[in-house]
Amino acid sequence: MIQKAIHQLVEGQNLDYEGAKEVMDEIMSGDATQAQISAFLTALRMKGETIDEITACATVMREKAVRLNPPFPVMDIVGTGGDEVGTFNISTTSAFIAAAGGVKVAKHGNRSVSSKSGAADVLEKLGACLSLSADQAEQVLEATGMCFLFAPAYHASMKYAAPVRREIGIRSIFNILGPLANPANASMQLLGVYDPALVEPLAQVLANLGVKRGMVVCGGDGLDEATITGPTHVCEIRFGQLTAYEIAPEQFGLKRCELKDLLGGSPEENAQITKGILSGSLTGPKRDVAVLNAALSLYLGIDDCTIAGCVKTAQDLIDSGAAMMKMVAFVKATQEAAKGEKGEVKAS
Repeated sequence: MIQKAIHQLVEGQNLDYEGAKEVMDEIMSGDATQAQISAFLTALRMKGETIDEITACATVMREKAVRLNPPFPVMDIVGTGGDEVGTFNISTTSAFIAAAGGVKVAKHGNRSVSSKSGAADVLEKLGACLSLSADQAEQVLEATGMCFLFAPAYHASMKYAAPVRREIGIRSIFNILGPLANPANASMQLLGVYDPALVEPLAQVLANLGVKRGMVVCGGDGLDEATITGPTHVCEIRFGQLTAYEIAPEQFGLKRCELKDLLGGSPEENAQITKGILSGSLTGPKRDVAVLNAALSLYLGIDDCTIAGCVKTAQDLIDSGAAMMKMVAFVKATQEAAKGEKGEVKAS
């Protein structure tokens, strides 16, 4: 099938859902050669990926993944990366705040690809243990309301495409598939993307994949997060209905800033920024952008609330100490789970 698909793509023809699914299955089963994978990824990139093609490939990634089956709905808070800005770990910081507010967060992530510090890098510096089995991660999730799913441990089938991706050195469909393939089958998601042209198509993909409440966001400054330097492009998913709009920080009482005010550094430096925000000792733009992204997550995860109301909630979760307590509980639970202990830590 992959040979036929390459011919179609070279001719500028789109693949249908079933055709794209079959090709992705060949790739992730080890049945395609490295040359075929390279040609497929390059031709698909040159043609441009359709919603059906992305949905099909993400579906196969989900099917091939090691799965979690939590007894409650969960949310993923993740960015595609690729914005090449170098901010601190905004989505990771906001995930702790959202979890402190009662949202069950199964954050899916990796080490740094396009930034100095990926989610896994900063979580390790915060003291979390990432080398957990799916059962251990689920234990942490049930104990604290949050877990981290380290992508390489859940997507072993990616090994067939990984060498090709490194060697061809171009952005491919795999750059956007990771955030679409949460192993816990998240039914809620805040997804940040690096290109405003991806906002509405990827919202449709998330809806196709079964996300009930979600948002795809892209900062007007190119940030793959909701930003406070200016407007943010949003496409909201509400039980199959998609609505596109823009938000601006001043709508929620937050001050605009310069992009340089949001920059981070090494994993160690970013871990200190995260601790500072969660403890309440660090104020200003970095806190505000974490608050905004946490507020969007709370808005998606809580019934009958407004974004403005959730901004206030996020601020209160920091000021009350609940956000910092959540981080401490999460780190402790991962350490206990790694030792094979039953962690008695409960969600704060």
